Amino acid sequence: MNKNTIINDSKQFVSQHVIDDILEWEIMHGVAFRQADNTARHVPFSIAPMTMERSVYQHLQSVTPLIAKLVSNVSEDHDFLQESLSDMAKADPFFGRLMELHQLAHGDATQRHQPARQPLLLMRTDFMDDRQYGAKVIEFNGIAAGMGPFGQRATELHRYVQNQWHNVYQHWLEDATAISADNQGMEQLALGIATAARKVRAHFVDLGEQTGEQKPTFLMVVQKGEDNVYDQHLLEVALQQLGVRTVRRTFEQLSTLLSSGDNQRLILEEFGEIDTVYLRAGYQYSDYWAPELNEEICCQTLSQTRLFIEKHFVAMNATISQQLATSKSMQMLLTMMPTQEYARWGITLEEAQLIKSVLAEMKPISLETIKWFNSDADKQEWVLKNQGEGGGHCVFGDNISDTLAKLKPEEYDAWALMQRLYPHERDTPTIAVRDGKQTLVDDLVSEVGLFTAHYQGEPVTNFDGYAGYLIRSKPASENEGGIHSGQGILDSLVLIDG
Repeated sequence: MNKNTIINDSKQFVSQHVIDDILEWEIMHGVAFRQADNTARHVPFSIAPMTMERSVYQHLQSVTPLIAKLVSNVSEDHDFLQESLSDMAKADPFFGRLMELHQLAHGDATQRHQPARQPLLLMRTDFMDDRQYGAKVIEFNGIAAGMGPFGQRATELHRYVQNQWHNVYQHWLEDATAISADNQGMEQLALGIATAARKVRAHFVDLGEQTGEQKPTFLMVVQKGEDNVYDQHLLEVALQQLGVRTVRRTFEQLSTLLSSGDNQRLILEEFGEIDTVYLRAGYQYSDYWAPELNEEICCQTLSQTRLFIEKHFVAMNATISQQLATSKSMQMLLTMMPTQEYARWGITLEEAQLIKSVLAEMKPISLETIKWFNSDADKQEWVLKNQGEGGGHCVFGDNISDTLAKLKPEEYDAWALMQRLYPHERDTPTIAVRDGKQTLVDDLVSEVGLFTAHYQGEPVTNFDGYAGYLIRSKPASENEGGIHSGQGILDSLVLIDG
C-alpha cells in the first residue's frame, strides 16, 4: 500500500446516516450495477468533486470536438485505414479480423465502395491533467463509449450532497469558491442519437415509406449477462422521452432476427424498421463468440452480423472503420504526424495545432525502441499499451522491459509506448465510498472523459458536438482506474478561476 494513502474502514469520517442517504439517492436514480441475483449494487463514488481550472476545462471543451471531427473524417478515409493499419492488423488477431470485415465492407484499393450505413460517432476522449505537461489524451473511445448517464448522475449526486448535506460537502471540497461544471451528458448523447434516428427515418419518408405513427427506433447491441445495464437504461429513458422507441439485443440474438427491407432498410423481427444502432459490445473477441454455433472459424457468424448491419441504411456507432480509427495505433499515427497532414481530413492548421496540444508522445515498438528503452529511458515516464479496450491492457515501470522481452517481432505492431501521465493529486483528502464503506484517500487523481456526438461528420448536440463529461478518480498508487476493473470511483467536476 502506498504510504500516502490512508485507509481506515472502521472509522466513520462522515456520519453513517449521511452515507446511507446518498446510497439510497444513487440506487433511486439508477447509479448502480446489476448483481447476478438481480439485486443492485451502488456505484463507488467520491463524497465531493474534483477541482479544475476553468481555462483548462474550456480548452478541453473546445479541442475535443475537433478531435472527434478528425477521427470521424479519418474513419471514412478507407484507403488510409487499410494502408496505415495493415501491420497492426497482422500483429493483433482481433484487429486483423476487423480489417477483414472492413475490406469486405469497403472493398480494396482497386475497387472501393461505401456500404449503406450512416456514421454516427459517439466518442469519449479520455484525458489526464498532467502536473508538468497539462491535460493530455489517454485514449480515444469510439466503441462502447458508455457511462455518459453516470457522468451526469455524478454531477447531480454532488449537487444533492451540496444542498442536502452542505456542511459535509463544504468540509471535503478543495476550494470553497469552486462552481459545479454543468453536465448534460445523458441528454446530449440522447439528442445526438435521436437526431440521427429522425434523419434516417426522414430519408425513408422521402423515398415513399409509409411510417404512420411509428416512432424512430433505436437498437442497442449489448453483451450477454453484463452488469452495467442501468447506465444503458438511463440512456434509453432519455431517448424515450425524446420520442424514440428503444430495444436491446445481443449479437447472438440478432444473428437470427435481422433481415433486409426495401431500399436497404434494416428490419428487426417484432420491431420492424431500425433507424439507429449503437454498439455497447463488439470491442473484444468474446462479444462475437457463441460456443453452441461450433464454428470452424472463431466468431464468424456474429461478426458477420455486424457486417450485415453495415450494409443497411442505418445510423451506426461504432462502424467498423470508426473502431479502427480510434485504435491505439491510429492514436499513435496521428500523434506522430506533422500538423500539416491533418489537412487531408478537412482540419485547418490552427485546428491541428489545438489537437496536437493535447496529444501525449507515443512511440512504436521496434528493436531500436526496445534497445533505447532498456538503456536510456526513464522507465517510470512511460506506459506500454496494446490495442485492448478497458482495464488490464497497460504495463507500467520496470514491468515494461519484461513484457517487451517476451514479445515476438511479429507482435511489435500491436503495442506502443506512451508518455505516462501524472495528474495533479487533490490538495485535500477525500472520502471514497465503495460497498457502503468509507475510505479516506489523500492522493486521489482523476481521469476526465469528454463526450462528443457527430452524425455524418457534423455535430448533433446543443454545444457544437460536445456532449458532457465523465470523471473517474482513483488513488495515485493504483494503476487501474476503471470503476469496473480497478479502484476507480465515480466523480464530478467543479471549476475555479486560476
